[in-house]
Amino acid sequence: MMIVDAHQDLAWNILSFGRDYTRSALDTRRLEANSQTPQHNGDTLLGWPEYQQGRVSVIFSTLFASPARRTMGEWDSQSYATTPEAQRRYSVQLDAYHRLTETHPDKFRLIQTQADLRVHLSEWQLETATPAVGLVILMEGAEAVGNPTELEEWWRRGVRIIGPAWAGTRFCGGTGEPGPLTSEGFALLEAMADFGFSLDLSHMDEKAALQALDVYPGSILASHANAAALLEGLDSNRFLSERVVQGLIERDAIIGVVPFNRFLLPGWKVSDGRHWVTLDMVVAQIDHICQIAGDAFHAGIGSDFDGGFGVQSTPEGIDTVADLQKIATILEDKGYTELDIQAVLGQNWLKFLGRSLP
Repeated sequence: MMIVDAHQDLAWNILSFGRDYTRSALDTRRLEANSQTPQHNGDTLLGWPEYQQGRVSVIFSTLFASPARRTMGEWDSQSYATTPEAQRRYSVQLDAYHRLTETHPDKFRLIQTQADLRVHLSEWQLETATPAVGLVILMEGAEAVGNPTELEEWWRRGVRIIGPAWAGTRFCGGTGEPGPLTSEGFALLEAMADFGFSLDLSHMDEKAALQALDVYPGSILASHANAAALLEGLDSNRFLSERVVQGLIERDAIIGVVPFNRFLLPGWKVSDGRHWVTLDMVVAQIDHICQIAGDAFHAGIGSDFDGGFGVQSTPEGIDTVADLQKIATILEDKGYTELDIQAVLGQNWLKFLGRSLP
C-alpha cells in the first residue's frame, strides 16, 4: 500500500549532518559510524531505496530551525536568534530542496499543485516503475515570516503548509511555552488564508490551536502530533487534547501519528531499550483518532523520522521507514478493512492534498 509521511526534516539533516537521502539508510549508517552524528540524531531511518521498499510516495518535507534559546548544542548550525537569521536559515533549507529535486529529478520532485500531484501519482500506479518521491514543503515554526506580506515569496518558492509554532513564537504559544494566538498570530493566519496555505496545528499550545480552529477558514492539519489521552503522566502541551482532536475531526483535518518512543510510552528513555515500545502502541494512537471520528478517514502517519532521533528511539520492529508498512497488518488484525488501512497509510493525506493544493 502507498504511504504518505506528513513530517520529515530532510533539509535540516542535509545541512546539519550532510546526509544524502539519495543513498540507502544502511549506507548512511556505515558512513556515519565513526562520526558524532549518531550521538546527536541517532542512526538514520531514511533513504531513497527504503522509500521505494516502503512505497513512500509523498513526504511533507520541512523547513525547520530551532530558536537560539532552545539550541540543541554547539553542533546545531540551524538555530537562529533573530527574525533575519530565521529567514536565512529557512531560505537556505528551501534552496536545498530545490537543489535536491533539480539534481536528482529521477528520485525527488516538488509537488506544488494538484496537477503536480496527479502526474506524480500516475507514475506510482505503474507497478514496474521506481518513481520519484514527492516533496510537499512545510514550514515548521513561522519565525522566518518577518511580515505577512512576505508570504507571497514563500508561496512562490513552493511552501504550501505553515505551522506557526515549534517552541513559542511571536505568533502563538508552542511546545513548552504556552500561550494563545497573539495579534501577530491572527494577522499571520488571515494572510495565510488569502494565499491558500494549509495550517499545521502541531506544536501549537492548546489555547492557540482552539483559536485557530475557530478562525482559520482554510485547510487545517496536524502533521505530527499524538493524542494526550493515551499518554497519562506526560505533562506537556506538545500533545493533542481531546478538545483539539475533536476540533480537527470536525474541520475534516488529518492527524499524523508519530512513531517516536517518547511520544508513545511516558517516561521512556533510550537506555530503557526498544522492546518496551511496540507498533501496537502506534496503532493505538491511530485507533484512538478513528474511534473519536467514527471512521478511518482522519488518521495518518507523520513519522518525524530523523527529526532529533533515530532508529534507537523507534518502536521495536522498525529499522527503516519501509517498516511503516507493518502497521497495515496490525490494523487488519484489529478489524480494519483494506479501504481503512489504505486511508490511514496514505490515501487520507492524498485526499487532503487533492483539495488543499492550488
